[in-house]
Amino acid sequence: MKTFILILIVLLLICPVFAQQTTQTFPGQVIQQIFPFQQTQIPQTQAQPIITPQPAQIQPAQPPQPVQITVFGEQLFLGRFATEQYTGFNPDYQVAIGDRITVRMWGAVQYEGTLTVDPQGNIFIPQVGPVYVLGVRNSELNSVVESAVRKVFKNIVGIYASLETAVPVKVFVTGFVKNPGLYGGLSSNSVLYYLDRAGGVDPQRGSFIDITVLRGQQIRKKVNLYDFLLNGKLELIQMVDGDTVFVAPKKSSFTVTGEVFNPFQFEFEGEYITAKEAMELAKPKPGATNLTVTRKQGLEKYTEYYSLNEVDRIKIYNGDEITVFSDRYPGTILVRVEGAHMGPHAIVLPYGATIKDALPKIVPNVRSNLDAIQLFRKSVAQRQKEMILTSLQQLQNYALTGRSETQEEATLRAKEAELIMKFVDLAKNIEPKGQIILGSLEEAKATLLEDGDVIKIPEKTSVVMVHGEVRFPAAILYSPDKEIDYYIEQAGGFTQRANKDVIIVLHQNGKFEEADKAKIQPGDEIFVLPKIEAKSIEIVRGITQILYQIAVTARVLLLAW
Repeated sequence: MKTFILILIVLLLICPVFAQQTTQTFPGQVIQQIFPFQQTQIPQTQAQPIITPQPAQIQPAQPPQPVQITVFGEQLFLGRFATEQYTGFNPDYQVAIGDRITVRMWGAVQYEGTLTVDPQGNIFIPQVGPVYVLGVRNSELNSVVESAVRKVFKNIVGIYASLETAVPVKVFVTGFVKNPGLYGGLSSNSVLYYLDRAGGVDPQRGSFIDITVLRGQQIRKKVNLYDFLLNGKLELIQMVDGDTVFVAPKKSSFTVTGEVFNPFQFEFEGEYITAKEAMELAKPKPGATNLTVTRKQGLEKYTEYYSLNEVDRIKIYNGDEITVFSDRYPGTILVRVEGAHMGPHAIVLPYGATIKDALPKIVPNVRSNLDAIQLFRKSVAQRQKEMILTSLQQLQNYALTGRSETQEEATLRAKEAELIMKFVDLAKNIEPKGQIILGSLEEAKATLLEDGDVIKIPEKTSVVMVHGEVRFPAAILYSPDKEIDYYIEQAGGFTQRANKDVIIVLHQNGKFEEADKAKIQPGDEIFVLPKIEAKSIEIVRGITQILYQIAVTARVLLLAW
């Protein structure tokens, strides 16, 4: 007994040490495998979204930004001139100091060399002496040099002289350009090349109509870029090293918008120009009839209204804003006629005509049903399309933002959302017809027509169409005094998915009624809408509304899942 108690005491002393060593030896993962009771299971109780992406945050509306008017000529300087070199011959170029002239002589005297025009305007030809060429036109240079050589060598020497073109030069570009500096190019390059190299005229500060080419202290040429933009005129200038292209400050300006081919800000010199000169720049469109001139005086703005026939007497000042309008209404409209008739398919009517004015030009046949005349309009179809897309967007928002309390409910909602998205993709491709509800023929006669309207004369028929959630959608022979239930029974009755509370009757003239109020007529169409089953009442209401809209505007019944 004493031995047993002694062994028990020894074991009690050893076990804590062993346990401490075991804890230090095994890593945490191994300890968890050995002692699984240390792991904690977290139940799935958090709300689960249908899909991971969250709806986009609606940004607050930004204030409208002012319309930016482009300066006329700004489109010139996009790098198109700076990337191309011009090496053509300019016959009107006048020889200047520093130009290089190639001279060849043969016969009794042999000579070939390139001579530079010195500060006195001469080139020095060996055995001939100085020849004055300053200011000589390029096309006349050979005859001037030849005349000077003939004075020494008469007829036994041949002479040929030409201005060396495409000589590398460096030209200063300064004034109101984006990047003033010294730019290299060829002597034959145009002013546009060097301006483009400098980033172009600064449209807010620089002038497009006052550009000067300076050679030393002398004005070599004045350039107006409007001549090039409007008439294609650009005088070539042979550049030399050290020439300067200077862009003057911006002159007075006015802006033109509206019915013009050139809606820009234009520049002009002087205190004012006439509206006629302004319109020559802006080029009014053929339908333009009037213009307004808005002028700021101090803190106030004043607007004047004129006919384009008065442009000779209207003065345009710096800062004026001109808007050109087309206030002339079209004299006639073109209306198409389709369906059961024997007349022309297009009729021309005066502006402001009604269906009453069109009826005498429609030639009906024996099957024409004028009492159910139909009118279709493109603008109405576009509006109907917008309304359907708005409803689809709302439905899509409901489908993508719903939440569930459990994982199982989230899975069901995800499948439901997938079906809704397929329905949305199908519904957004439906094109409404743009039919206008006219009612009776007498009520329709006062309807104003628009250019591009389509008048359709339906055919008389003896059937009633039944669509949607019936067993056998079909055309049923019309029976007087029969109620809507009769036609549904003839089509096999309702399906299990039919929504008996939402049945639409569409008449030929575009009028629609619900089943409990409708009196069936020949040519009517009966639409039985499906019953929508969904977790959310908003989704049920949204899909039902969209099905209703599509049935009425496009005469098509989409089947939901």
